Amino acid sequence: MDLLTGLFTTAFLAGGVLALAAIGEVLAERVGVVNLGAEGLMAMGAVTAVATVVAIPSPLLGFIAALVVGALFGSLFAFATVSLRANQVLCGLALTLMGTGLAQTIGKAYSGMPVPVTFQGVEIPILSQIPILGPAFFSQNILVYLIYIILPFGLSYLMFRTRHGLNLRAVGENPAAADAAGIPVGLIRFGYVAAGSALAAGAGAYLVLAFVPSWSDGVVAGRGWIAVALVIFAGYRPIPAALSGLLFGFITALGFVGQARGWAIAPAFLSMLPYLGTIAFIIVPVIAWQRMRRLMAAPAALGEPYYRSVR
Repeated sequence: MDLLTGLFTTAFLAGGVLALAAIGEVLAERVGVVNLGAEGLMAMGAVTAVATVVAIPSPLLGFIAALVVGALFGSLFAFATVSLRANQVLCGLALTLMGTGLAQTIGKAYSGMPVPVTFQGVEIPILSQIPILGPAFFSQNILVYLIYIILPFGLSYLMFRTRHGLNLRAVGENPAAADAAGIPVGLIRFGYVAAGSALAAGAGAYLVLAFVPSWSDGVVAGRGWIAVALVIFAGYRPIPAALSGLLFGFITALGFVGQARGWAIAPAFLSMLPYLGTIAFIIVPVIAWQRMRRLMAAPAALGEPYYRSVR
């Protein structure tokens, strides 16, 4: 019982990092913009959160500061890709290199330093008494509830049950037709790219304020790339993106438990599990049946800049 509770507790915590970053990537890709800068955004979010809570011991303020920094970097990326119509892949890679490099430079002063304050668990009465899942999920910090309940269900309702969501998806599928219908293609793309970048940076803040309470070079450890891959596996939808993050959190938790309990498996192999899982789950849509491929289809205009003059 204690083993399962600990396993699920770690899974929810570890998966939250990937789920939040993947949801942010869903926002950008649903409007037709590929953002490969998640790794850099998460690194900047993490170092911003650490620097903020060292100066002002408030995890909430640290998380908000990371969101603001992510939105600023996302706006820069959106200006290049949406306004100037620069190549999205190259700009995303540049954002990753710039974000990780800048984070390493800023983070030298905080390297190895434990975070002075972190998000604490909030126990929900009655629900937290449910065996196994109660202590594992309903005694978590408030960000876990935000990531697994509020954001995915709220954004799913926005995307698929509102007029604005229809406009949002139209921009990603056929920006020319959306523009002809009076939908502000550039404004929607710019706004959702910035919002998605803010969530990616927030994932970095969550990493150091709720999961691994310290800063070090490489603390993000490729999680940004996993989040980008999860969007494909999740079919570009918020709820599956959150569940995919949880699945990978469970894989990560298995590695932690295996190392702690001395399983007869090489520690290096256990550490590789999340990355091996990424490769495996990216292959699934390719070999799956036709309906699955349809459900996981990317927005038709993904990665394509929109030129109004050739509408």
